[in-house]
Amino acid sequence: MLKDITLGQYFPGDTVVHRLDPRTKILLVVLFIAALFQARGWISYGIVTAVTALCMILSQIKPRNIFKGLKPMLFIIVLTALLNMFYTPGREIIPGWHMTWEGLSRSVQMILRIVLLITGTFLLTYTTSPIALTDGLELLLGPLKKIRVPVHEMTIMMSMALRFIPTLIEETDKIMSAQKARGADFETGRLTERAKALLPILVPLFVSAFRRADELAVAMESRCYHGGEGRTRMKVLRFAARDRIALALGLLFLAGMIVLKRVGI
Repeated sequence: MLKDITLGQYFPGDTVVHRLDPRTKILLVVLFIAALFQARGWISYGIVTAVTALCMILSQIKPRNIFKGLKPMLFIIVLTALLNMFYTPGREIIPGWHMTWEGLSRSVQMILRIVLLITGTFLLTYTTSPIALTDGLELLLGPLKKIRVPVHEMTIMMSMALRFIPTLIEETDKIMSAQKARGADFETGRLTERAKALLPILVPLFVSAFRRADELAVAMESRCYHGGEGRTRMKVLRFAARDRIALALGLLFLAGMIVLKRVGI
């Protein structure tokens, strides 16, 4: 299950999506989420699904990578579907079971919404390196510096968190494999017994995480890092024609979804 967590991973490529400015991709994800929450009918969800599939094709991200990242969210998806299926009033499918046709329709739509929401955000991290993502977010939040918001520090923390998610997952998998080789059992027993069995994993994992944090702090101090004031960038971000076209298409997509919501489809 741990190997299925792909958040924070970056898949290098030379596609049109990879070449977009990171600020453009961040804004497009915001527009995509706003458009997704405007969907109400099957036609709207079909359009959003088609747009998501087109983005996956353009970015050349394999569907199995997306499905692999969705596995840890499977419990939440199934729970959401069941709650909507049994607690939405309407015409019962089977008398006495409290399962309604309206609930079934709503549960399918909620599953689509969750899957599309996760897929859209995954495409951002899959096609944008952590450094580029940090630079883009810092530039977008630049106006907040006027009211003394530590934008650079916030974005660098986010970049480090994304960078070390795959590392910590790999470290956890190694510790679990070592404990299993020593006879540890994490899959059987009561809930309290499973929780106690996790202690031999959490303790070395926290020790490893703090050691990595200390090494990172020493490395940053040895390179005279003192925050974002006066710092320059090796690569200056500039909007290109493709970025303007992509943003225009994103705004048009959002406007179309708003119109469909008003129409009721």
